[in-house]
Amino acid sequence: MKTAALPETMRALCLTDYHGGPGSLRLMERPVPKPSAGQLLVRVTAAPIHPADRTFMQGRYGVRKPLPVVPGFEGSGTVVAAGSLAGRLLVGRRVGVSTAAGVDGTWAEYVVVPLAHCLPLLPRTSDEQGACLFVNPFSAWALMEMARKGKHPALVQSAAASALGRMVLKRALKERIPLVNIVRRAGQEELLRGLGAEHVVNSSEPEFEERLRLLCHELGVTLGFDAVAGAMTGQILQALPEGGTVVVYGELSGEECRLSAGELVFRRKKVEGFWLSTWLSQGLGKAQLRALVDIPWMAGKDFETPVRAGFPLESAEEALRLAASDMTEGKVFFNPKL
Repeated sequence: MKTAALPETMRALCLTDYHGGPGSLRLMERPVPKPSAGQLLVRVTAAPIHPADRTFMQGRYGVRKPLPVVPGFEGSGTVVAAGSLAGRLLVGRRVGVSTAAGVDGTWAEYVVVPLAHCLPLLPRTSDEQGACLFVNPFSAWALMEMARKGKHPALVQSAAASALGRMVLKRALKERIPLVNIVRRAGQEELLRGLGAEHVVNSSEPEFEERLRLLCHELGVTLGFDAVAGAMTGQILQALPEGGTVVVYGELSGEECRLSAGELVFRRKKVEGFWLSTWLSQGLGKAQLRALVDIPWMAGKDFETPVRAGFPLESAEEALRLAASDMTEGKVFFNPKL
């Protein structure tokens, strides 16, 4: 199959400093990268804006790349070139991709990714669902694997109305694991109950902490997933029965975790961290292999990402503002073709 000639340059959103302010992201003309051995060149169709992307732009993420750098941890598109024979089999295929540490991301017209960071998309999978194939689905899978492996009888999660929170909810319902869902607004409570959630508590209500504690003790919750940090980590920890564990995987509040030392010292509770990059770097164990096989089939189903809007690269400021305004409404994407 003869492929079209590639341009010499491309448009890309480049981060110029780690303050994350309006002026830190600029639309630039950059050379189209060339894939080396084990790499693919992908023409980007859709690239989501995740909370982790905003944390990265503020310099608070677990990875700092040399500036200027193109943000964007994942996306979807079409493979247009490969640096090795194995990769050439994918040329012309639609794929979902995640980026590697130390290189440019997906907020551009083209991106180079390792072959191992690329999953072919099913024909029924939309560009937007394919663009969200890694960060949230693999995180939800890994967190639920943690629950299964630890034989936890019941769970609790914050940010339950987020895209990842809804994925955890759907998996918990399928596996019949009781799950307490923490939200901030009445509308989010209605949304989750419409998805089948039985136990929902609103953190903005006066009796939130007491309701949370009663539910966690009634159901025997021993594991919590916290995406918020700040005071929420301590509230979940305090609500758990003795010996419970809270796993922190995000900081949507932008604050450090606040908790009582007495819960750790006298009630044998624990707080741990989870980072998807670490889980994936552990190699292809049974859990990782099952995830690689099953997740592409679940895209748009159990692992559906709510879609809110798409923007051209030129509208970065508007896109970032909308993405930060109300994540319950759905994911905001960059669509370089627009």
